[in-house]
Amino acid sequence: MLKKPEPDTKTNPRAFLPTLSATRVATLLMLADSLALLGSGYLTYDALIVYSLSQGLYVSAVVFVCLVALSLMNFADLYRYETATHPLRHIHKILVAVATSFLFLLAAAFSIKISETFSRLWLGYFAITSGVAVLVLRLGMSYALVRLSHVRGSKRNLAIVGTGEQSRRLIALLAHEPDRPIRIQGVFADNLPPVARLVAGQEMTLQPENGIEHLVSQARSGLIDDVVIAIPWHEDDRIMEVVSKLRELPVNVYMVSDLIGFRTRFHSPPSHFGALPIMQVVGKPMSGWDKVIKAVEDYSLAPLILLLAAPVLIMIAVLIKLDSQGPVFFLQKRLGFNNRVFDVYKFRTMRNMTAPSGKTQQATPDDLRVTKLGRFLRRWSLDELPQIFNVLNGTMSLVGPRPHALDHNEEFARRAKGYFARHRVKPGITGLAQIRGFRGGTDTEEKLEGRVRNDIFYAENWSLSLDVRILLRTLVICVIGKNAY
Repeated sequence: MLKKPEPDTKTNPRAFLPTLSATRVATLLMLADSLALLGSGYLTYDALIVYSLSQGLYVSAVVFVCLVALSLMNFADLYRYETATHPLRHIHKILVAVATSFLFLLAAAFSIKISETFSRLWLGYFAITSGVAVLVLRLGMSYALVRLSHVRGSKRNLAIVGTGEQSRRLIALLAHEPDRPIRIQGVFADNLPPVARLVAGQEMTLQPENGIEHLVSQARSGLIDDVVIAIPWHEDDRIMEVVSKLRELPVNVYMVSDLIGFRTRFHSPPSHFGALPIMQVVGKPMSGWDKVIKAVEDYSLAPLILLLAAPVLIMIAVLIKLDSQGPVFFLQKRLGFNNRVFDVYKFRTMRNMTAPSGKTQQATPDDLRVTKLGRFLRRWSLDELPQIFNVLNGTMSLVGPRPHALDHNEEFARRAKGYFARHRVKPGITGLAQIRGFRGGTDTEEKLEGRVRNDIFYAENWSLSLDVRILLRTLVICVIGKNAY
């Protein structure tokens, strides 16, 4: 009779420390959000109301907000592991979920005619403190999770089946993401034959230490949490044989993508595809709520910026008329969202000269075409201010890939692979490429590739917090005036 192996705390420190998992993290996040919302409701009530004959309604309102907010955050995928470790990337979704829960509360209170029961001051403080409390607790949990992910005992032990190119690429990717709570327990081959060895003078058949049977033994000893099969997909019979051996084990079994998956990203398709065995490799950027938030950002900030900048706009327009002959504004055809042609507005910074037909020449240092006033405007990026009208008419956004002249698009598309992917979102007055140093001329392949790479990254990874960081850093760069001629 085989004796059941006992846990070894030296090789298995998880005997006293639970491993991190998406389920555990989601549960902790939900508890933290509940604490933030319920605690905010109680503390603001205790500080502002103290006691009311309608205390029961206040309690119901707090519980209602908590349940609705948790449901909305779950719907927005805010209880995923990556959301827990990087809360600032999803701050806009968190705040929208909390704010929407209060809108639901107001709608419910008006519909059943009890809105007059609640103190407006309490409701305002409750809304503000709950949003702040959720963010503070999530930031604290993010710090704790990142620190905990570096503790060996909290990591999930991962076994990889397969020794080919897929396995090597998977290991390389895991090595570049040390904050993930994953530790590679070993790489195992599924096709190694047993080995004959002399043990105590007797010949015995033993399983190789990097064979599939050794993996099974470790899994039964509790040393493995997850198994990833890294075998080429065209070897389906071999894969199914491995799956049948692992099916009896108390572990999670996954399949890594075929080699194409290391060159692109797969996502689950929309539910209208049902259970069809397909994956999404290209998604529409800024769709759903992201599109609404982006529009609110543009159409709320643009009028405010225009109002604040109006005196400067008028003064610059007068100075341009006094400085040289020609119109105040310079209009140029540019390619925008979905390759649509539009007119971009800029202050005229060059002398009114006839440009070469079909050829747009970028400004260079000491360019003789640039007026003295124009050089000042370019130095401080003031010539871009009229593009606020492009934001208001919907052809541009405050933040996005910078639009290029028509003939430049044709040239750049020949030089940079995937160039037109940057046109999947509206162009912007400023962008990620500009704050990362790819501003001004594109006379080298490195500058062009850097600009295109950052523009595509922005289109595929947009968030409200990213836009805020870009706008703030743009102010700094405008003061420095780097790469502006």
